[in-house]
Amino acid sequence: MRKLEIDRLTKRYFVEREGREVLALSDVSLSVADGEFMAIVGPSGCGKTTLLNIVAGLLPYDVGTVAIDGKKIAGAGVDRAVVFQHASLLPWRTVAGNVRYGMEMQKRFDRAAMTERTGYFTTLVGLEGFERHFPSELSGGMQQRVNLARALASDPSVLLMDEPFGALDAQTRELMQAELLKIWTAAQKTVVFITHQINEALYLADRVAVMSARPGRVTGIFEIPFERPRPLSLKRDPRFLAIEDAIWQLVEETSAAGAAEVRTAK
Repeated sequence: MRKLEIDRLTKRYFVEREGREVLALSDVSLSVADGEFMAIVGPSGCGKTTLLNIVAGLLPYDVGTVAIDGKKIAGAGVDRAVVFQHASLLPWRTVAGNVRYGMEMQKRFDRAAMTERTGYFTTLVGLEGFERHFPSELSGGMQQRVNLARALASDPSVLLMDEPFGALDAQTRELMQAELLKIWTAAQKTVVFITHQINEALYLADRVAVMSARPGRVTGIFEIPFERPRPLSLKRDPRFLAIEDAIWQLVEETSAAGAAEVRTAK
């Protein structure tokens, strides 16, 4: 069953200081199944974050449709939650207070339900015992765990993740990838995950979509054949490395084609 359907999506920006229009996304089509983990990779500036923000309902678009469960989206909604690169926690709230925040804003959970869900998702992301700590008392990885728990607690049907581990050190990032798969398995959410790291996409996802240089288009989709659960040692498997090389090659080809197109346009 398709959870998210993006059909022939086009997005343009008007750059006021240059007095010209920029085509950010062109004819993007992508479907994500219910419960699927979809990763999107591509060169910098290809429109990955723009696409995610459109799906989140944070940006309008010009042509095409975006639908969840067959219903066209019209702005932000409780069926979606976004996890950004930076945790953006409220510094005056504790871990528990930050996890509750999204539920409080939605006003669709009673006090007992919020308390129960706060406890459950705080434990799920591995922060049991830290409920009374403030963000300044947490490491970067722990802050992102709070960010993830806050998003999950609001019970979205689609979780949108924009480079959520991009600000972490390499070791913490690897550990958070493994933890995310455990959390995703338990939470059973549909995930769209944006990343610049191809091996991260390959390790996490059921499928990896590759976008071209601007204007962003989907140039290929790779089915990831590895069973779950996936140990981090999978990244050293020759089969894993072969798929990683194939994705890299497509990214490089589309980047070169995009650069040539820009030069021609000038």
